[in-house]
Amino acid sequence: MSYGASCRISRHLIATALLAGLAGSAAAAELDPKAIAIRQADELKWRDPTGAAPTNQKVLFGDPSKPGFYMVMNRFKPGNFSKPHFHPNDRFITVLQGTWYVGTGNKWDKDATIAVKPGGAVTHYGKQVHYDGAKDEEVIVLITGEGPGISTAVDMAQ
Repeated sequence: MSYGASCRISRHLIATALLAGLAGSAAAAELDPKAIAIRQADELKWRDPTGAAPTNQKVLFGDPSKPGFYMVMNRFKPGNFSKPHFHPNDRFITVLQGTWYVGTGNKWDKDATIAVKPGGAVTHYGKQVHYDGAKDEEVIVLITGEGPGISTAVDMAQ
């Protein structure tokens, strides 16, 4: 083995040992529970654990049924759309997965919607009528707002 090859192997072993040491110390770290709270993905349960619901929800923070800040993830199955409705307060939505379609007004027409791709953001202004959903793929959106985050259905125009 040449001197250069030996040095490369030694540097690789040292780097591996350093990384292992750093990872070990990070895994052993204890965080101050007064400073941070962590819930891993497997601790955040979907409202319908069977996954059969056309729209499912995980509550990440707060309680959307009560006054105060909340954050939820909603999952729309392909072909699932809400009917025209409104919320009492503004809601801020980020598309995480899939293409989400949004429309406004009380005439429900999924072909008269605008596509919002992953990373896109939508604001639903309080007391303004809209509808939204997934066309041909599963969609996951992140919603934040001030509760209560109730939906009020409106009479649909023909």
